[in-house]
Amino acid sequence: MKKITLIIPCYNEEEMIHLLYKELCAVAKKLEIRENVQYETELLFIDDGSKDRTLKFIKELAMDDDRVEYISFSRNFGKEAAMYAGFCNATGDYVAVLDADMQDPPSLLPEMVNILEGGDYDSVAARRVHKEGRHVIHSCFAKMFYKIINKSLPEDIMEGARDFRLMKREIVQVIIEMKESNRFSKGIFEWIGFRNCWYEYESVERAAGTTKWNFRSLFRYSLDGIFNFSSAPLNLIFGMGIIFVINSIVLIAAIIIINLTGSVSLYEFGLLIGIIILFNGLQLLCLGIIGHYISKIYQESKHRPHYVARETSDENMKKIF
Repeated sequence: MKKITLIIPCYNEEEMIHLLYKELCAVAKKLEIRENVQYETELLFIDDGSKDRTLKFIKELAMDDDRVEYISFSRNFGKEAAMYAGFCNATGDYVAVLDADMQDPPSLLPEMVNILEGGDYDSVAARRVHKEGRHVIHSCFAKMFYKIINKSLPEDIMEGARDFRLMKREIVQVIIEMKESNRFSKGIFEWIGFRNCWYEYESVERAAGTTKWNFRSLFRYSLDGIFNFSSAPLNLIFGMGIIFVINSIVLIAAIIIINLTGSVSLYEFGLLIGIIILFNGLQLLCLGIIGHYISKIYQESKHRPHYVARETSDENMKKIF
């Protein structure tokens, strides 16, 4: 008998809870009737400060099913904190993370378990591929994101990589030991190494409710991934500084020559003003990037907990971590 913990971060998912639970029960039943190895399933819901009836529905499930556990945050701490809370409180031999919107199909879990039981891999990670002709704009931006982030990170992130993955216990222990506040799980999964198998599946639509991700939030998530896991922007600033110093020397030489010849026109004066404004703008941009890194250092130095739980289904669970 082995135990699988399924970590499900939830934020305002009242329309999805019962649909997801029904699907998870069907998957758990398939895992329990296997001949060679039977699996006990733990459903660990992480309520990320939902403002609707998400927690109410989860508590109802927990009352009727001993397999259901939950942690409810005191406010919205974000998906990264919810995933970390799940890792810290998971008790399974295998641990999986999947979204509540069912765009990470739970039906893939039995096959992912088969791959992990084969002994060749330590984790199985889902990689989503879009059907041809769908989500064209989203796909273009996603490809651009992976190209940029893979140039800035020491480890490449697979295009279409999801947080949906099944891991052995030893991987979870390593992730828990990485206690940084500014987390980027996709980068962490690649950084820790281990033998990983990519499992491809076609994208599916959300079963109910509305997505919590829009272009703005995805853009912020992309920036967080770069700033939290790479020093590439600082290296870019260094390179820009060298280029600007060289250009400044050339510009000063040109100004001196123009003054000596006495051929200063209004056009040249306006061009000079424009160059100065451009340089000042780039300086502010560089200061902003440096300030962003200083802000990250400031947040890390406080050593605040990743999350604060208002209530849990088990008094032994970590409420602050």
